[in-house]
Amino acid sequence: MPEIPVEEEATTRSSSTFNYPATRKTLIQRLKDWGDQASWDEFFRIYSGFVFKVACKAGLSETEANEVVQETFIRVAKNMRKNNFTRDGGSFKAWLMNQTRWRIADQFRTRKQQDAHKGRPPDAFDDRRTATMDTIPDDSNHGFDSIWEREWKSNLTQMALSRVKAKVSPQQYQIFYCYVVKGWEVDEVRRELGVSSAQVYLAKHRVGRVMRKELEYLSAEE
Repeated sequence: MPEIPVEEEATTRSSSTFNYPATRKTLIQRLKDWGDQASWDEFFRIYSGFVFKVACKAGLSETEANEVVQETFIRVAKNMRKNNFTRDGGSFKAWLMNQTRWRIADQFRTRKQQDAHKGRPPDAFDDRRTATMDTIPDDSNHGFDSIWEREWKSNLTQMALSRVKAKVSPQQYQIFYCYVVKGWEVDEVRRELGVSSAQVYLAKHRVGRVMRKELEYLSAEE
């Protein structure tokens, strides 16, 4: 595609004026301060929905998934308070995955115990309530790992978008979000946002470049 002769506009903002959303590494470092409520709130906001989605897709009900979220973050808080998580012990991604996996397994054990108490036979589980973790061999967790990886990448994308939004102009972010993320056609973006085709392609290129850098940066922290 030939270059579009459009007057260049600034896409980045001064880091001294805006507070970017924290990277995973800096956020985890801040969690070591038990009294830093703002960082704990941000951490919960970023990862609670992610853990909830993983739990649901692993086969839990919404109520059970909410229990997983609560128990997982209680465990995270206890470990952070005891300083039991360090980079030397492995990646945060793997550590959180294990914490979530164990809490999900707890919920399935609780469900089976409750059903057994009610006299419900094990083979009475319907497909909707069957755990992904229970449908694969004990020596393989590829089913759960696939769910985790998909949701992790989705969450990473949302984190990157949040950081990109703080770094580019509101108009260019809105154009990029509608055209690239939501998948609108160029004519629809032009009509709804009142911009030219040139502005659409320019935003795709410039904001896309910032987005790629953020994804690379955040991925390197895993």
